[in-house]
Amino acid sequence: MSSPEPRTPRAAVIVNPTKVDPAVLRAVVARHSDWHGWADPLWLETTVEDPGGVVAAQAVEAGVTVVLAAGGDGTVRAVAAALRGTGIPLTLVPSGTGNLLARNLELPLGDLEYSVRLAFEGTERPMDVGITSVVTVDGASEDHAFVVMAGLGLDADMIATANPALKKKVGWLAYVDSGMRALPKAKRFRLRYAMGDEEHRHHAHISTVLIGNCGTLPGNILLFPEARIDDGILDIAMMQPRTLFGWLDVWRRVAWENRVMRPFAFGRRIIKLTDAAAPATMTTMRGPRIAMQLEEPRFFELDGDEIAVIRSMTAWVEDDALIVMVPPLV
Repeated sequence: MSSPEPRTPRAAVIVNPTKVDPAVLRAVVARHSDWHGWADPLWLETTVEDPGGVVAAQAVEAGVTVVLAAGGDGTVRAVAAALRGTGIPLTLVPSGTGNLLARNLELPLGDLEYSVRLAFEGTERPMDVGITSVVTVDGASEDHAFVVMAGLGLDADMIATANPALKKKVGWLAYVDSGMRALPKAKRFRLRYAMGDEEHRHHAHISTVLIGNCGTLPGNILLFPEARIDDGILDIAMMQPRTLFGWLDVWRRVAWENRVMRPFAFGRRIIKLTDAAAPATMTTMRGPRIAMQLEEPRFFELDGDEIAVIRSMTAWVEDDALIVMVPPLV
C-alpha cells in the first residue's frame, strides 16, 4: 500500500486590522508562501468581540503548519492561549504598543519582511505559558493564560487608567502618564499568599504584585534578571515602598542594578552589600506556583491588558506549552 501524499504546508495569518495594514501584510505572506511552495495562506481577522482566540482555534482546526499573529499584546496572548499544547508554532509580527513577548524573545521590531520570513525559515523554540485561575469581584471563576506578565495593584491600576488616545500616540509611554497620576493615590493592600505546595500562608502589605513568565517590561526594564522562558518557573515581585523615596529605590533596583550592574561579578557584590543595608522596598521570589487571597478586590492585568477586578488568584506554569518561531541558530 502506498503512503498518503504529504500535506502541503500552509500558514494562517491572524491580524488585528486596527494595528496592521492588512493589504501590505497579505502581500508579504503570499509572496513567501509562493516562494516556499506552500498553499495559499488562511487569512483571519480579530474583532472587538474576539481578540484572537476564536480565529486561532479555527486555524488549529484547519490543520495549518504555522500561525502568524499580527497585532498588539492582547492579540498575541489570545492566539498563544489557543495554540498552547497543539504543537503548532506561533510567529510574532510585532505591531502593538508594548510588543512584550517580541522584546523578551529579542526579535526585531518594525521589520515586517523579517518577521514574516521567520514563519517559513525560523527555528522552533518551546516556551512556558503562565496560567491564572481567578475569582472575580462577582464571584465568578475564570482561567486565563499569559505569556509575559500578570499584575495586581498599582501596575494594573496604571493599565486600567491609561489614556487610550495617548497610548495610540506615544505607545508604552502612556503608562508613565497614568502611573504619575496613580502614584499619589496609591494605597498599599493586604494579601495572604503561599508558594508551591506550602500549606502555611504568608501575609504581605504591598502596593503591587508582578508575576513574570519573562523578565523584561516595556521600556526595556529588566525586572526579573533570572527569568527564562523555558525554566518552568514563575518570578514574583512584591513591591512595598512606603514613600516616594521607596519607589525611587525600586526604580534603582530594576533600572540600574538589574540592567547595568548585575551582569558583572563586581556589580553583583555591590548589589549584595547595598541591598543588605537598604530598606525592604521589593521582595522577589521564584517558584512554579503561587496562590493569593486579597483582603479587598483589585484590578488584575495580563500582558498589559486589564482583565477583571478579582478577589483571589492562583498562578502556575505549563512547561514548554507553546512553540515560538525565532531566528535560526548560528
